Amino acid sequence: MIELVEYMVKGLADNLDEVKVTQEDTAIKVELSKDDMGKVIGKQGKIVKAIRTIVRAAGMKEGVKYTVEILDKTQDE
Repeated sequence: MIELVEYMVKGLADNLDEVKVTQEDTAIKVELSKDDMGKVIGKQGKIVKAIRTIVRAAGMKEGVKYTVEILDKTQDE
């Protein structure tokens, strides 16, 4: 599932080297630069909602309910 999310997010982001996707149980966490957050979230959150819908649908095949969290990479530093 990480590969799917990483593929979608890297298709939207400009700073590809700053994109980090990790998984903790059923939570998929996406860390990216502040500049790319707006692109991944989209107007009124439409893009991130679409990503979450795709991940949820793909998770149904595995019988797992995944969640996707978008995190600002600069908060960790």
